[in-house]
Amino acid sequence: MNGILGIVSEYNPFHNGHLYHLNYSKKITQSAFTIAVMSGNFTQRGDTALVDKWTRTEMALKAGIDLVIELPTVYATSSAENFAEGAIKILNSLGIVDYVSFGSELGEISPLNEIAEVLYKEPKEFSSLITRQLKSGLSYPKARELAISMYFGTSRKFTNILENPNNILAIEYLKALKKYRSPIVPITVKRDYSDYNSKKVKNGIASSTAIRTMIENKKNIHYVVPFETYELMEEQQELGHIIPNLSVFEKQIIYNLRKMSIQEIASLPDVSEGLEYRIKEAANISNTLDSLVSNIKTKRYTQTRIQRILVHSLLGITQKDINASRRVHPYIRVLGFNKHGKRIISAIAANNPNIRIVVSVKKFMENYASGSLRNMISKDILATNIYSLGFPSNDGIANLDYTHKIVEVKEKDGD
Repeated sequence: MNGILGIVSEYNPFHNGHLYHLNYSKKITQSAFTIAVMSGNFTQRGDTALVDKWTRTEMALKAGIDLVIELPTVYATSSAENFAEGAIKILNSLGIVDYVSFGSELGEISPLNEIAEVLYKEPKEFSSLITRQLKSGLSYPKARELAISMYFGTSRKFTNILENPNNILAIEYLKALKKYRSPIVPITVKRDYSDYNSKKVKNGIASSTAIRTMIENKKNIHYVVPFETYELMEEQQELGHIIPNLSVFEKQIIYNLRKMSIQEIASLPDVSEGLEYRIKEAANISNTLDSLVSNIKTKRYTQTRIQRILVHSLLGITQKDINASRRVHPYIRVLGFNKHGKRIISAIAANNPNIRIVVSVKKFMENYASGSLRNMISKDILATNIYSLGFPSNDGIANLDYTHKIVEVKEKDGD
C-alpha cells in the first residue's frame, strides 16, 4: 500500500479544525489512506476526554480517518516528550506509514527540526544553559525555552517558538523520529485558524478548548463541528455520558492522595524536589479540585503538570510505569476502522508478522500473563473503568474494554 498518512490526535472532540487538518494533509501528501493514533479516556493536559474513546473513534472514522489505534494511557497522560515518543513508536512499528502530519503554530518544519536536533543530541553548551535556568527556580519548560533562545542567539526565526504548545509537541515528534531513525516524512500544518487555548470562533472553526466551554455553557456547537460529530455529541449528552473535566473525579483524587503515603506520592511521574510534601499537605486541606491545584501550584510547577500528576494518582501510574513504557514497543490496539482500515490492518500484519495487533483485550490478557505490555494495557482497562464512574449509576459498569465492540463504519449506500 502506498500513500499512508499518520496523525496523532486526541479529537476531544473532532471538530472542523481537525477536518481541515486531515483533508489538507491528505492533499499535500497525496495519501490515499489515513491512520490516527488517538488518546483514550484521559488526555495529555491532565484532564478527561469529553466523551469516551469509542465515540471519538466513530467521529474520526466518519470524518475520513481509515483506522484508529489507541495511544496507551501511560503515553497519553504523560509529558509531551513521552506522549510524542509513544505515538511515533507505534506509527514507526507499523512499517507502512509514509508521512506523519501534525499542527504547529509556526507551520514550518525547518526551524522546528533544528531545535529538535539540538534537543535530541543535547550538546554540552545547551545542557549547561538549561541547568543554569533551572537553578534560578524556573520550571523545566521555561528553562528549556530560554536555553534554546540563548543557544541560537539572535536568530529571529527561533523567537518564541517554545512558547506555543503545538510547536513544543511538533518538536517532540521530530525528536522521536530522529531517535528511532524513522523513514516517516514529517509535515506540519499551520494552526492559524484558532489558537490552542482560544475561546474564539472564526469561520466556523474553534479550538477544542472553546468547544468544551461552549458545551459546558450549554451553547450549540453545530457550526464548529462536522454534522456526524454533532449527532454523536447530542446522543452522548442524552445518555449523560459527557465528562466535562477532571473535577468529576475530584473526590476520588483527594481520597487517593490522603490515603497515599509520602513515598507513594513521590513515586508518581513529575513529582520531584520534595513536591510530594506539598501535594500531601494540599490534599489534607483541600476539598475541591480547583483548591487542590491552587494549593500545589507554584512558579516552577505549572497547572498542566500538576493535573497530570493528579491523573496519574487517580490511575495508579508511577514513574516506574513511565520508565517501562520507554523500553518497550507498544501493542497496536485497534479501536475502529472502515473498509480501507481493514486493508491497512492486513498490510501491517503481512509487513511485520511479530507485531502485536490487539483486536480482543481478553485474548491479549490471556496470552500475556505478565510483563510490561500486560501492565500497560491494564492501565488502559483501569482508565476506562474509572472513566465510566462519571456516567449515571446504571451505566457506569466496568470492563468495557473487554465487552465493547471495535467500531466499524461502513460506507453509506450510493457512496
